[in-house]
Parts: sequence; C-alpha cells; structure tokens
Amino acid sequence: MATQDIALPVAAPRLSAVPHPAPPDGGRIHELAGLVARHAPRDGICPTSIPRLSAIKLSAPGEELVHALHQPAVCIIAQGAKRVMLRDEIYSYDASRFLVFSTDLPVSAQVTHASFHEPYLCFRLDLDPAEVSELVLQLGPPAAPRARTSRGLFLSNVTDGMLDAAIRIMRLLDSPEDAAMLAPLAARELVYRLLRSEQGERLAQIARADSHASRVMRAVTWLKTHFAEPLKVDDLARECCMSTSSLHHHFRAVTSMSPLQYQKQLRLQEARRLLLSDGIEVSRAGYTVGYESASQFSREYSRLFGLPPSKDVALRRP
Repeated sequence: MATQDIALPVAAPRLSAVPHPAPPDGGRIHELAGLVARHAPRDGICPTSIPRLSAIKLSAPGEELVHALHQPAVCIIAQGAKRVMLRDEIYSYDASRFLVFSTDLPVSAQVTHASFHEPYLCFRLDLDPAEVSELVLQLGPPAAPRARTSRGLFLSNVTDGMLDAAIRIMRLLDSPEDAAMLAPLAARELVYRLLRSEQGERLAQIARADSHASRVMRAVTWLKTHFAEPLKVDDLARECCMSTSSLHHHFRAVTSMSPLQYQKQLRLQEARRLLLSDGIEVSRAGYTVGYESASQFSREYSRLFGLPPSKDVALRRP
C-alpha cells in the first residue's frame, strides 16, 4: 500500500500543557541543525544518499494537520517544534526530545514552530526491525523493569550520545566514499542508544519474538497487506497465535485502536491518496479500498478528513 503525507482541513485538538526539559548541548544541536539544513534543499521530507536517512525541513508552521501512516523511525528535531496526534493522544516535542515510532501507526501531525529564517529541521532515521532485534538479543534482559505501557509511539529526552551518533551519520553525507562502510555503524550506535535510553524497553518489546507487542506487529503487517479485504478478527488472532480477546487488548495497547479501527484508517488514507494523486472517481476509490457502501465511505471519510470526498477533491485539485 502506497502512503504519503496529505494535509487535512481539520481543527487541531486542544493541547495539554507539558513541561519541557532543559535542551541538550547547544553546540551539538546547532551542528545537527546545520547539517539537516544543508541536506534539505527544499521544504518537505528529503531522502538522502544514505539508506533510511531523511532530512526534513519546513519554512513555516503547518496551517493544517497532516495525516500519514508513519513507519518505524526515530525523529530528532534540531530546530523548531512539532506535535503528533495518535487519535486523542498528543505528543509535543522540540530539540529537547526525540520521538520513536516502534511500529506502523496512522497519525496526524503539525509543525508548530518554524519560520523562513529559522525553519523546522528534523533528522529522521527509519528503523530496521532486524537490526533492532539483533541488538536486543545481544543486550540481553533489560536492567530496568519492563515498560508499563506497550504504546508504539513514545517521547524521551535527547542525550548527547544520541546527538553524537546522529551528527556522525549526517556528516557522512559529505563523505560518500566512507558512508557505505561507516553509516551502518553510526546508525547501529544510534539504535543502541535508543535501547539504552529511559524509554528503550518500549522499543525492545516490539523486537522480542515472544512478546505480545511483536505479535501485534504481525497483525499490523497483515492489515497493511490485506486492508481492502473483509476483516475477521478471529482469523487475524489465529494468524498471530493469540486469542481474540488478547489480540484486542494488546493491539489497542500498542496502537491505541482496535484492529477494525486501524483497518479503517488504512482504507481511508489510501482512498484519499487514490482520489488526490491518481484522480480516480469517488465511488471507485471507496470500492477499491474495501467499502461496499458509498454512503458509509462518504460518512467515514468526512469524519476523518473534515469534508466529503467530492468536496475535498474539488478543494485540492488545481
């Protein structure tokens, strides 16, 4: 399933006040910001020559929410601020914290602090589940108690060690002859430091083959591939070697939604992509992603995106 960031005309939810910790080493943050700016020649997500590494830039605050299916990644803001919403949960962060997606999650987001002279700048490294699993096996049991929550999205304080690893990766973009050998080592160090951070156990849960979180990831992978098909939760539970009640409980713990709600998010995001990018008819878009009722498709589309499909398309097409 192809996914992309799409702006939505939806009013943002009310933010709760969250205290911000003191920022990390200012010199390191400033260097990371300069590196991201140099390798983000335009606004948006700019892939780099190093696999899984992107430099992200935005020269003004987001006017609207952006919906996307976000894959596993670590995001470190070097300048500016952003908020990410997982249903009714709000994660606000800036250069004092990092954000980790440990599994694919349908979220909405908005850059809250950015300007032409001080744009929003973000380092993003997509996570390789195999690499995370290998490191978890090497590290052994966690020194601290297991995490109290399984949510597949978390914020934590940036450490100087993480910034050092991120800076080394970005510097290698200027030394392509060294990047092939050294970039994987720097990326591996960053993942190691994530696992050793105060919230690292939450990432480790996903990588453990015997954990409920890893079985939820199997369910997520199945839903991404089969989102347009009718969903029988009992069959999905058997696919993941879980009881139906256990799947419901642990799927909600990781994603904040039920499997059916997750499937609906995938269907609607793909339908919007088909409407805006591929230009297909509204009725065909709904049927393509698995809706049997055009009226139900229109209702649920309006509920998520704020406008009926036809009006949304008319507003956004040139």
